[in-house]
This record gives sequence, C-alpha cells and structure tokens, in this order.
Amino acid sequence: MAHPGAVSDPSRVSGQDVTYRSGGGDISAYLAEPTAPGPHPAIIVIHEAFGPNDHIHDLARRFANAGFVALAPNLYSRVGTPAPTDFPAIMAAMFSVSDAQAVADLEAAAAHLRALDASTGKVGCVGFCSGGRNTLLFASSSNAVDAAVDCWGGFIDRAGPDAETTPERPVPVIELAAKGLSCPLLAVGGAEDENPSPATLAELGSRLEAAGRPATVKVFDGAGHAFLADYRDSYRDGPAHELWPQIIAFFDQHLRAG
Repeated sequence: MAHPGAVSDPSRVSGQDVTYRSGGGDISAYLAEPTAPGPHPAIIVIHEAFGPNDHIHDLARRFANAGFVALAPNLYSRVGTPAPTDFPAIMAAMFSVSDAQAVADLEAAAAHLRALDASTGKVGCVGFCSGGRNTLLFASSSNAVDAAVDCWGGFIDRAGPDAETTPERPVPVIELAAKGLSCPLLAVGGAEDENPSPATLAELGSRLEAAGRPATVKVFDGAGHAFLADYRDSYRDGPAHELWPQIIAFFDQHLRAG
C-alpha cells in the first residue's frame, strides 16, 4: 500500500529550495506548491529532531498535492544541521534552539507564506516529534498561525530529560498552551509512546478544555512515537493511513472556510 497522501502524479506539485529572512538572518527552507491555479492556503511543515530531510520534504509535497502551499523551514539554519546518524549532535542542536528563536523564525515563515502570490493568507502549521512541540509552542506564543497540528511533540511538560526549565526553554509548553493557544489545535500521539505519553496528552487536553481553548487530542492505538515517519522502523501503516486524512480534513476546515 502506498504511503498516506503519496503523490502519484508528480506534475501536480512543484518544489524548490528557498530562503527567507528572519531577524537579520537567512533561514533555508523547502517550498512545495500545487501546480493548479491558486491561490491556496498554506502550511508550515516543521521537521523532527533529525532536521530537514527527504521525508519532511516529501510530506511538504504531499500537502501541496492536497492543495496547500507548504514551506518546510530548517530551524537549525542558525546552529548548523547535524549529521542524521550523530545522535548526540542531534540532541545538542535540538536543545540549543531557544523557544524565542523558534517562534521568531516560524513567524517569519508565516509572513513569507502570506506574501506569496499563490497564498490566500491563511497559514497552518504541522510538526512531528520536536517539530510537534514547536508547533504547539508557536500556536501558544503567537497569533501568526490559523490552525495547528502537533504530532507526538515531546517534552511539552518539561524542558528536557534532566530539567523542568532551561534558559532556552523557560516555560513548559503545556503551560503556555493553556494560557495562550491562539488557534484551533489537533494534538495526536500513539498509545505506545512515552514522550509524549498518553497521560501527558490527556493532561494537555484537560488543561486546554479547562481554559476554553479550541483543541482536539487523539491517541492512536497500535502506534508509538513517529508512526507517520515511513522511513523509520516506528512507522505503522494502519494508524498512519487513519491519521493523514484527519490532518487534511482539519486544515481544510480551518484554512479554507471563510
């Protein structure tokens, strides 16, 4: 079975490497667009801890195939992208990007998308693993996003494995979300995941419900962390195919209406 959302007709999508400005610096990114006439709503696609790779760029093309302009920024542009097999370097890069810097670079990504002729001006955000955390962070710290999908974002309740907070991550994202979530949110995870665990996702859902924030939290059975990452052993075909159309429907609802 083809991977969920797979692009069967390459002529429907165009893709290119681009850069955009943020805080006086250049952020590298991959831009995928539908070849059908626009304008189209847009989506920021945030990479895992491993950084931007072929899988993330392919996901951007899948969103373009579904009728969205998709921008996948490299949030390691300032610190250097680690080698995909150097796990200590990957962790160091992930924890070195401050929350404030990530939000600023994502706000600049949203501004870049809104300025494109092919864009309607509506911008969503989706992220995976550390990108899921950054998606929740962005949607809880800024008004620059119209809909957000957090896929198994880890360390939302603490800065990291050894610290509740750090200078780079001064407030747990779960607390920011309850106070400041600015747009509809879909947060998803796997029943077999430990970071975020189903209990952590339940706590997120409870806090958002108590605060009256517009959020849906879903846990998928038979899946653990990164179950949509078809290049990793964590991939689970059934849950992945169940999730993908829900993500597309969520963005269709919140980015195309009105």
